[in-house]
Amino acid sequence: MTSSGPSSSLAGLLLLASRIVCLIVIASFVVFVVNQTSSASTHQQNELNGGSSPAPASSAKHESTVHRTLDEASDALTSPFAGVVSGSHSQWTIHIVRTVLALLVYGLGVAFLVRFIRVRV
Repeated sequence: MTSSGPSSSLAGLLLLASRIVCLIVIASFVVFVVNQTSSASTHQQNELNGGSSPAPASSAKHESTVHRTLDEASDALTSPFAGVVSGSHSQWTIHIVRTVLALLVYGLGVAFLVRFIRVRV
C-alpha cells in the first residue's frame, strides 16, 4: 500500500491542478464573451443613435485587477497553442481555438495521464 501512496497523491494533485487550470481558462473565456457582447451592444446602440462614443475603449482601461490577473494567467496557459491561430485576425476564433485546445490538453490529457498513473500502480 505504501507504493501506491505517492502515485495516488501525485494523481490527486494532477487532477486538482487540471481542474484549476480548466476553470481559469473557462472563466477567462466567459469574461471575453461578456466583454465582446457588451461592447457590441454599446456599438450597436451608438450606431442607432447616429453617433459613436469612445466608451468601449475607455472602459477597457478600467478592468479590475482580478480580470487582468485572470487574463494573464489564461494567456500564459494557452500560449502554447498560439501558433495554431497565428494567421487569424478574428479575436473570436483565437479565443475559441485556444480555449478548446487548452481544455483538451489540460482537461482530457491530464485525466488520461492520471488514469495511466493509477493503472500502472
